[in-house]
Amino acid sequence: MFTKTTVSAIRALISLGRRGTGEVVSPRVLAEELGESPTYLAKVCRLLVKAGILRAEYGAKGGVRLGRPKEEISLLSIVEACQGTIVGRHCYSRFEPESVCSFHEATVELHGAIVGILSRWNLARLLEKPYPTPKEADGLECVLMAPRRPGSQQR
Repeated sequence: MFTKTTVSAIRALISLGRRGTGEVVSPRVLAEELGESPTYLAKVCRLLVKAGILRAEYGAKGGVRLGRPKEEISLLSIVEACQGTIVGRHCYSRFEPESVCSFHEATVELHGAIVGILSRWNLARLLEKPYPTPKEADGLECVLMAPRRPGSQQR
């Protein structure tokens, strides 16, 4: 459901959200922190800047920072910035929903559920528990955690 780009965006936003409000961080530093390609993460950051989720700061100490309060950055806005608008209509009709096929009804219901859930979850809520606790992390491969490097400390 989430593309690699979306997961990278969520990881970058969690990293930025854990910092002080308004702190500017270069995409290269974020990439190193997250074990991502600097070029790829710069592309991800551009998508988030274009959507207004991040704000770009230019100059010698430039980088990106959150463009909105954490409570206003929904998972829906992140997904749509990275993957495009979530489409919910598969049948096109000028008739009322009751008169269309069952598949159409199912897709409308599915679309409503996906959009509803992604709208309720925001960055502030993700930051309440951004990573599994050490006990839970044993043997768990959480996609939000940076890859383990030999000799490195896990968050």
